[in-house]
Amino acid sequence: MDRPTHDIPVIDLNRAGRGNYVARRGRLVEALWFVLEACIVNNKLNPSSALRVALLRMFGAKIGKGCRFVHPLRVKAPWNLEVGDCCWFGVDVWLYNQAPIRIGSHVCLSQGTFLTTGSHDAAETMDLRVAPIVIDDGAWITSKCVIQKGVHIGRSALVTPLSVVHRSLPPGGVYGGNPCRFLRHRFPAGR
Repeated sequence: MDRPTHDIPVIDLNRAGRGNYVARRGRLVEALWFVLEACIVNNKLNPSSALRVALLRMFGAKIGKGCRFVHPLRVKAPWNLEVGDCCWFGVDVWLYNQAPIRIGSHVCLSQGTFLTTGSHDAAETMDLRVAPIVIDDGAWITSKCVIQKGVHIGRSALVTPLSVVHRSLPPGGVYGGNPCRFLRHRFPAGR
């Protein structure tokens, strides 16, 4: 269905607003975090998981025991991050969390994975719209996946490389593609 170009509206980005986003920290805290994240947390020359975890906790992240943050990663708002025990984070994981991200225990986020709790109202105002992301215990999000706002990934679900997840995934399955879809059960029956 072709439509004349002059009939297609253009959204004035000067009028876009914060939508349902609420800042949970002041500009000074956000600026300080920006500098520390760039210099230490997202620094490839820093192999220290303990230092990354300490800084994330200092800025309000709740991180359980035995988590491995040995690689550089980006976290927009540590005060919106909750991680259970024994989780692994690969190289260049990016948590763009304007809203909360809750990650259970024994979760693996592989290299290049991007979680974003925000998007824009593409049809009306381009206002920011945010919704939390929840990843249950035992899930594995493999390399270079994108997890979008409002998604809940069930217990022990596995998302295959380069997948885009924009709807919630039930527990125990293997999912892949764009859009992400069920491929098979992760574990044999009886396990």
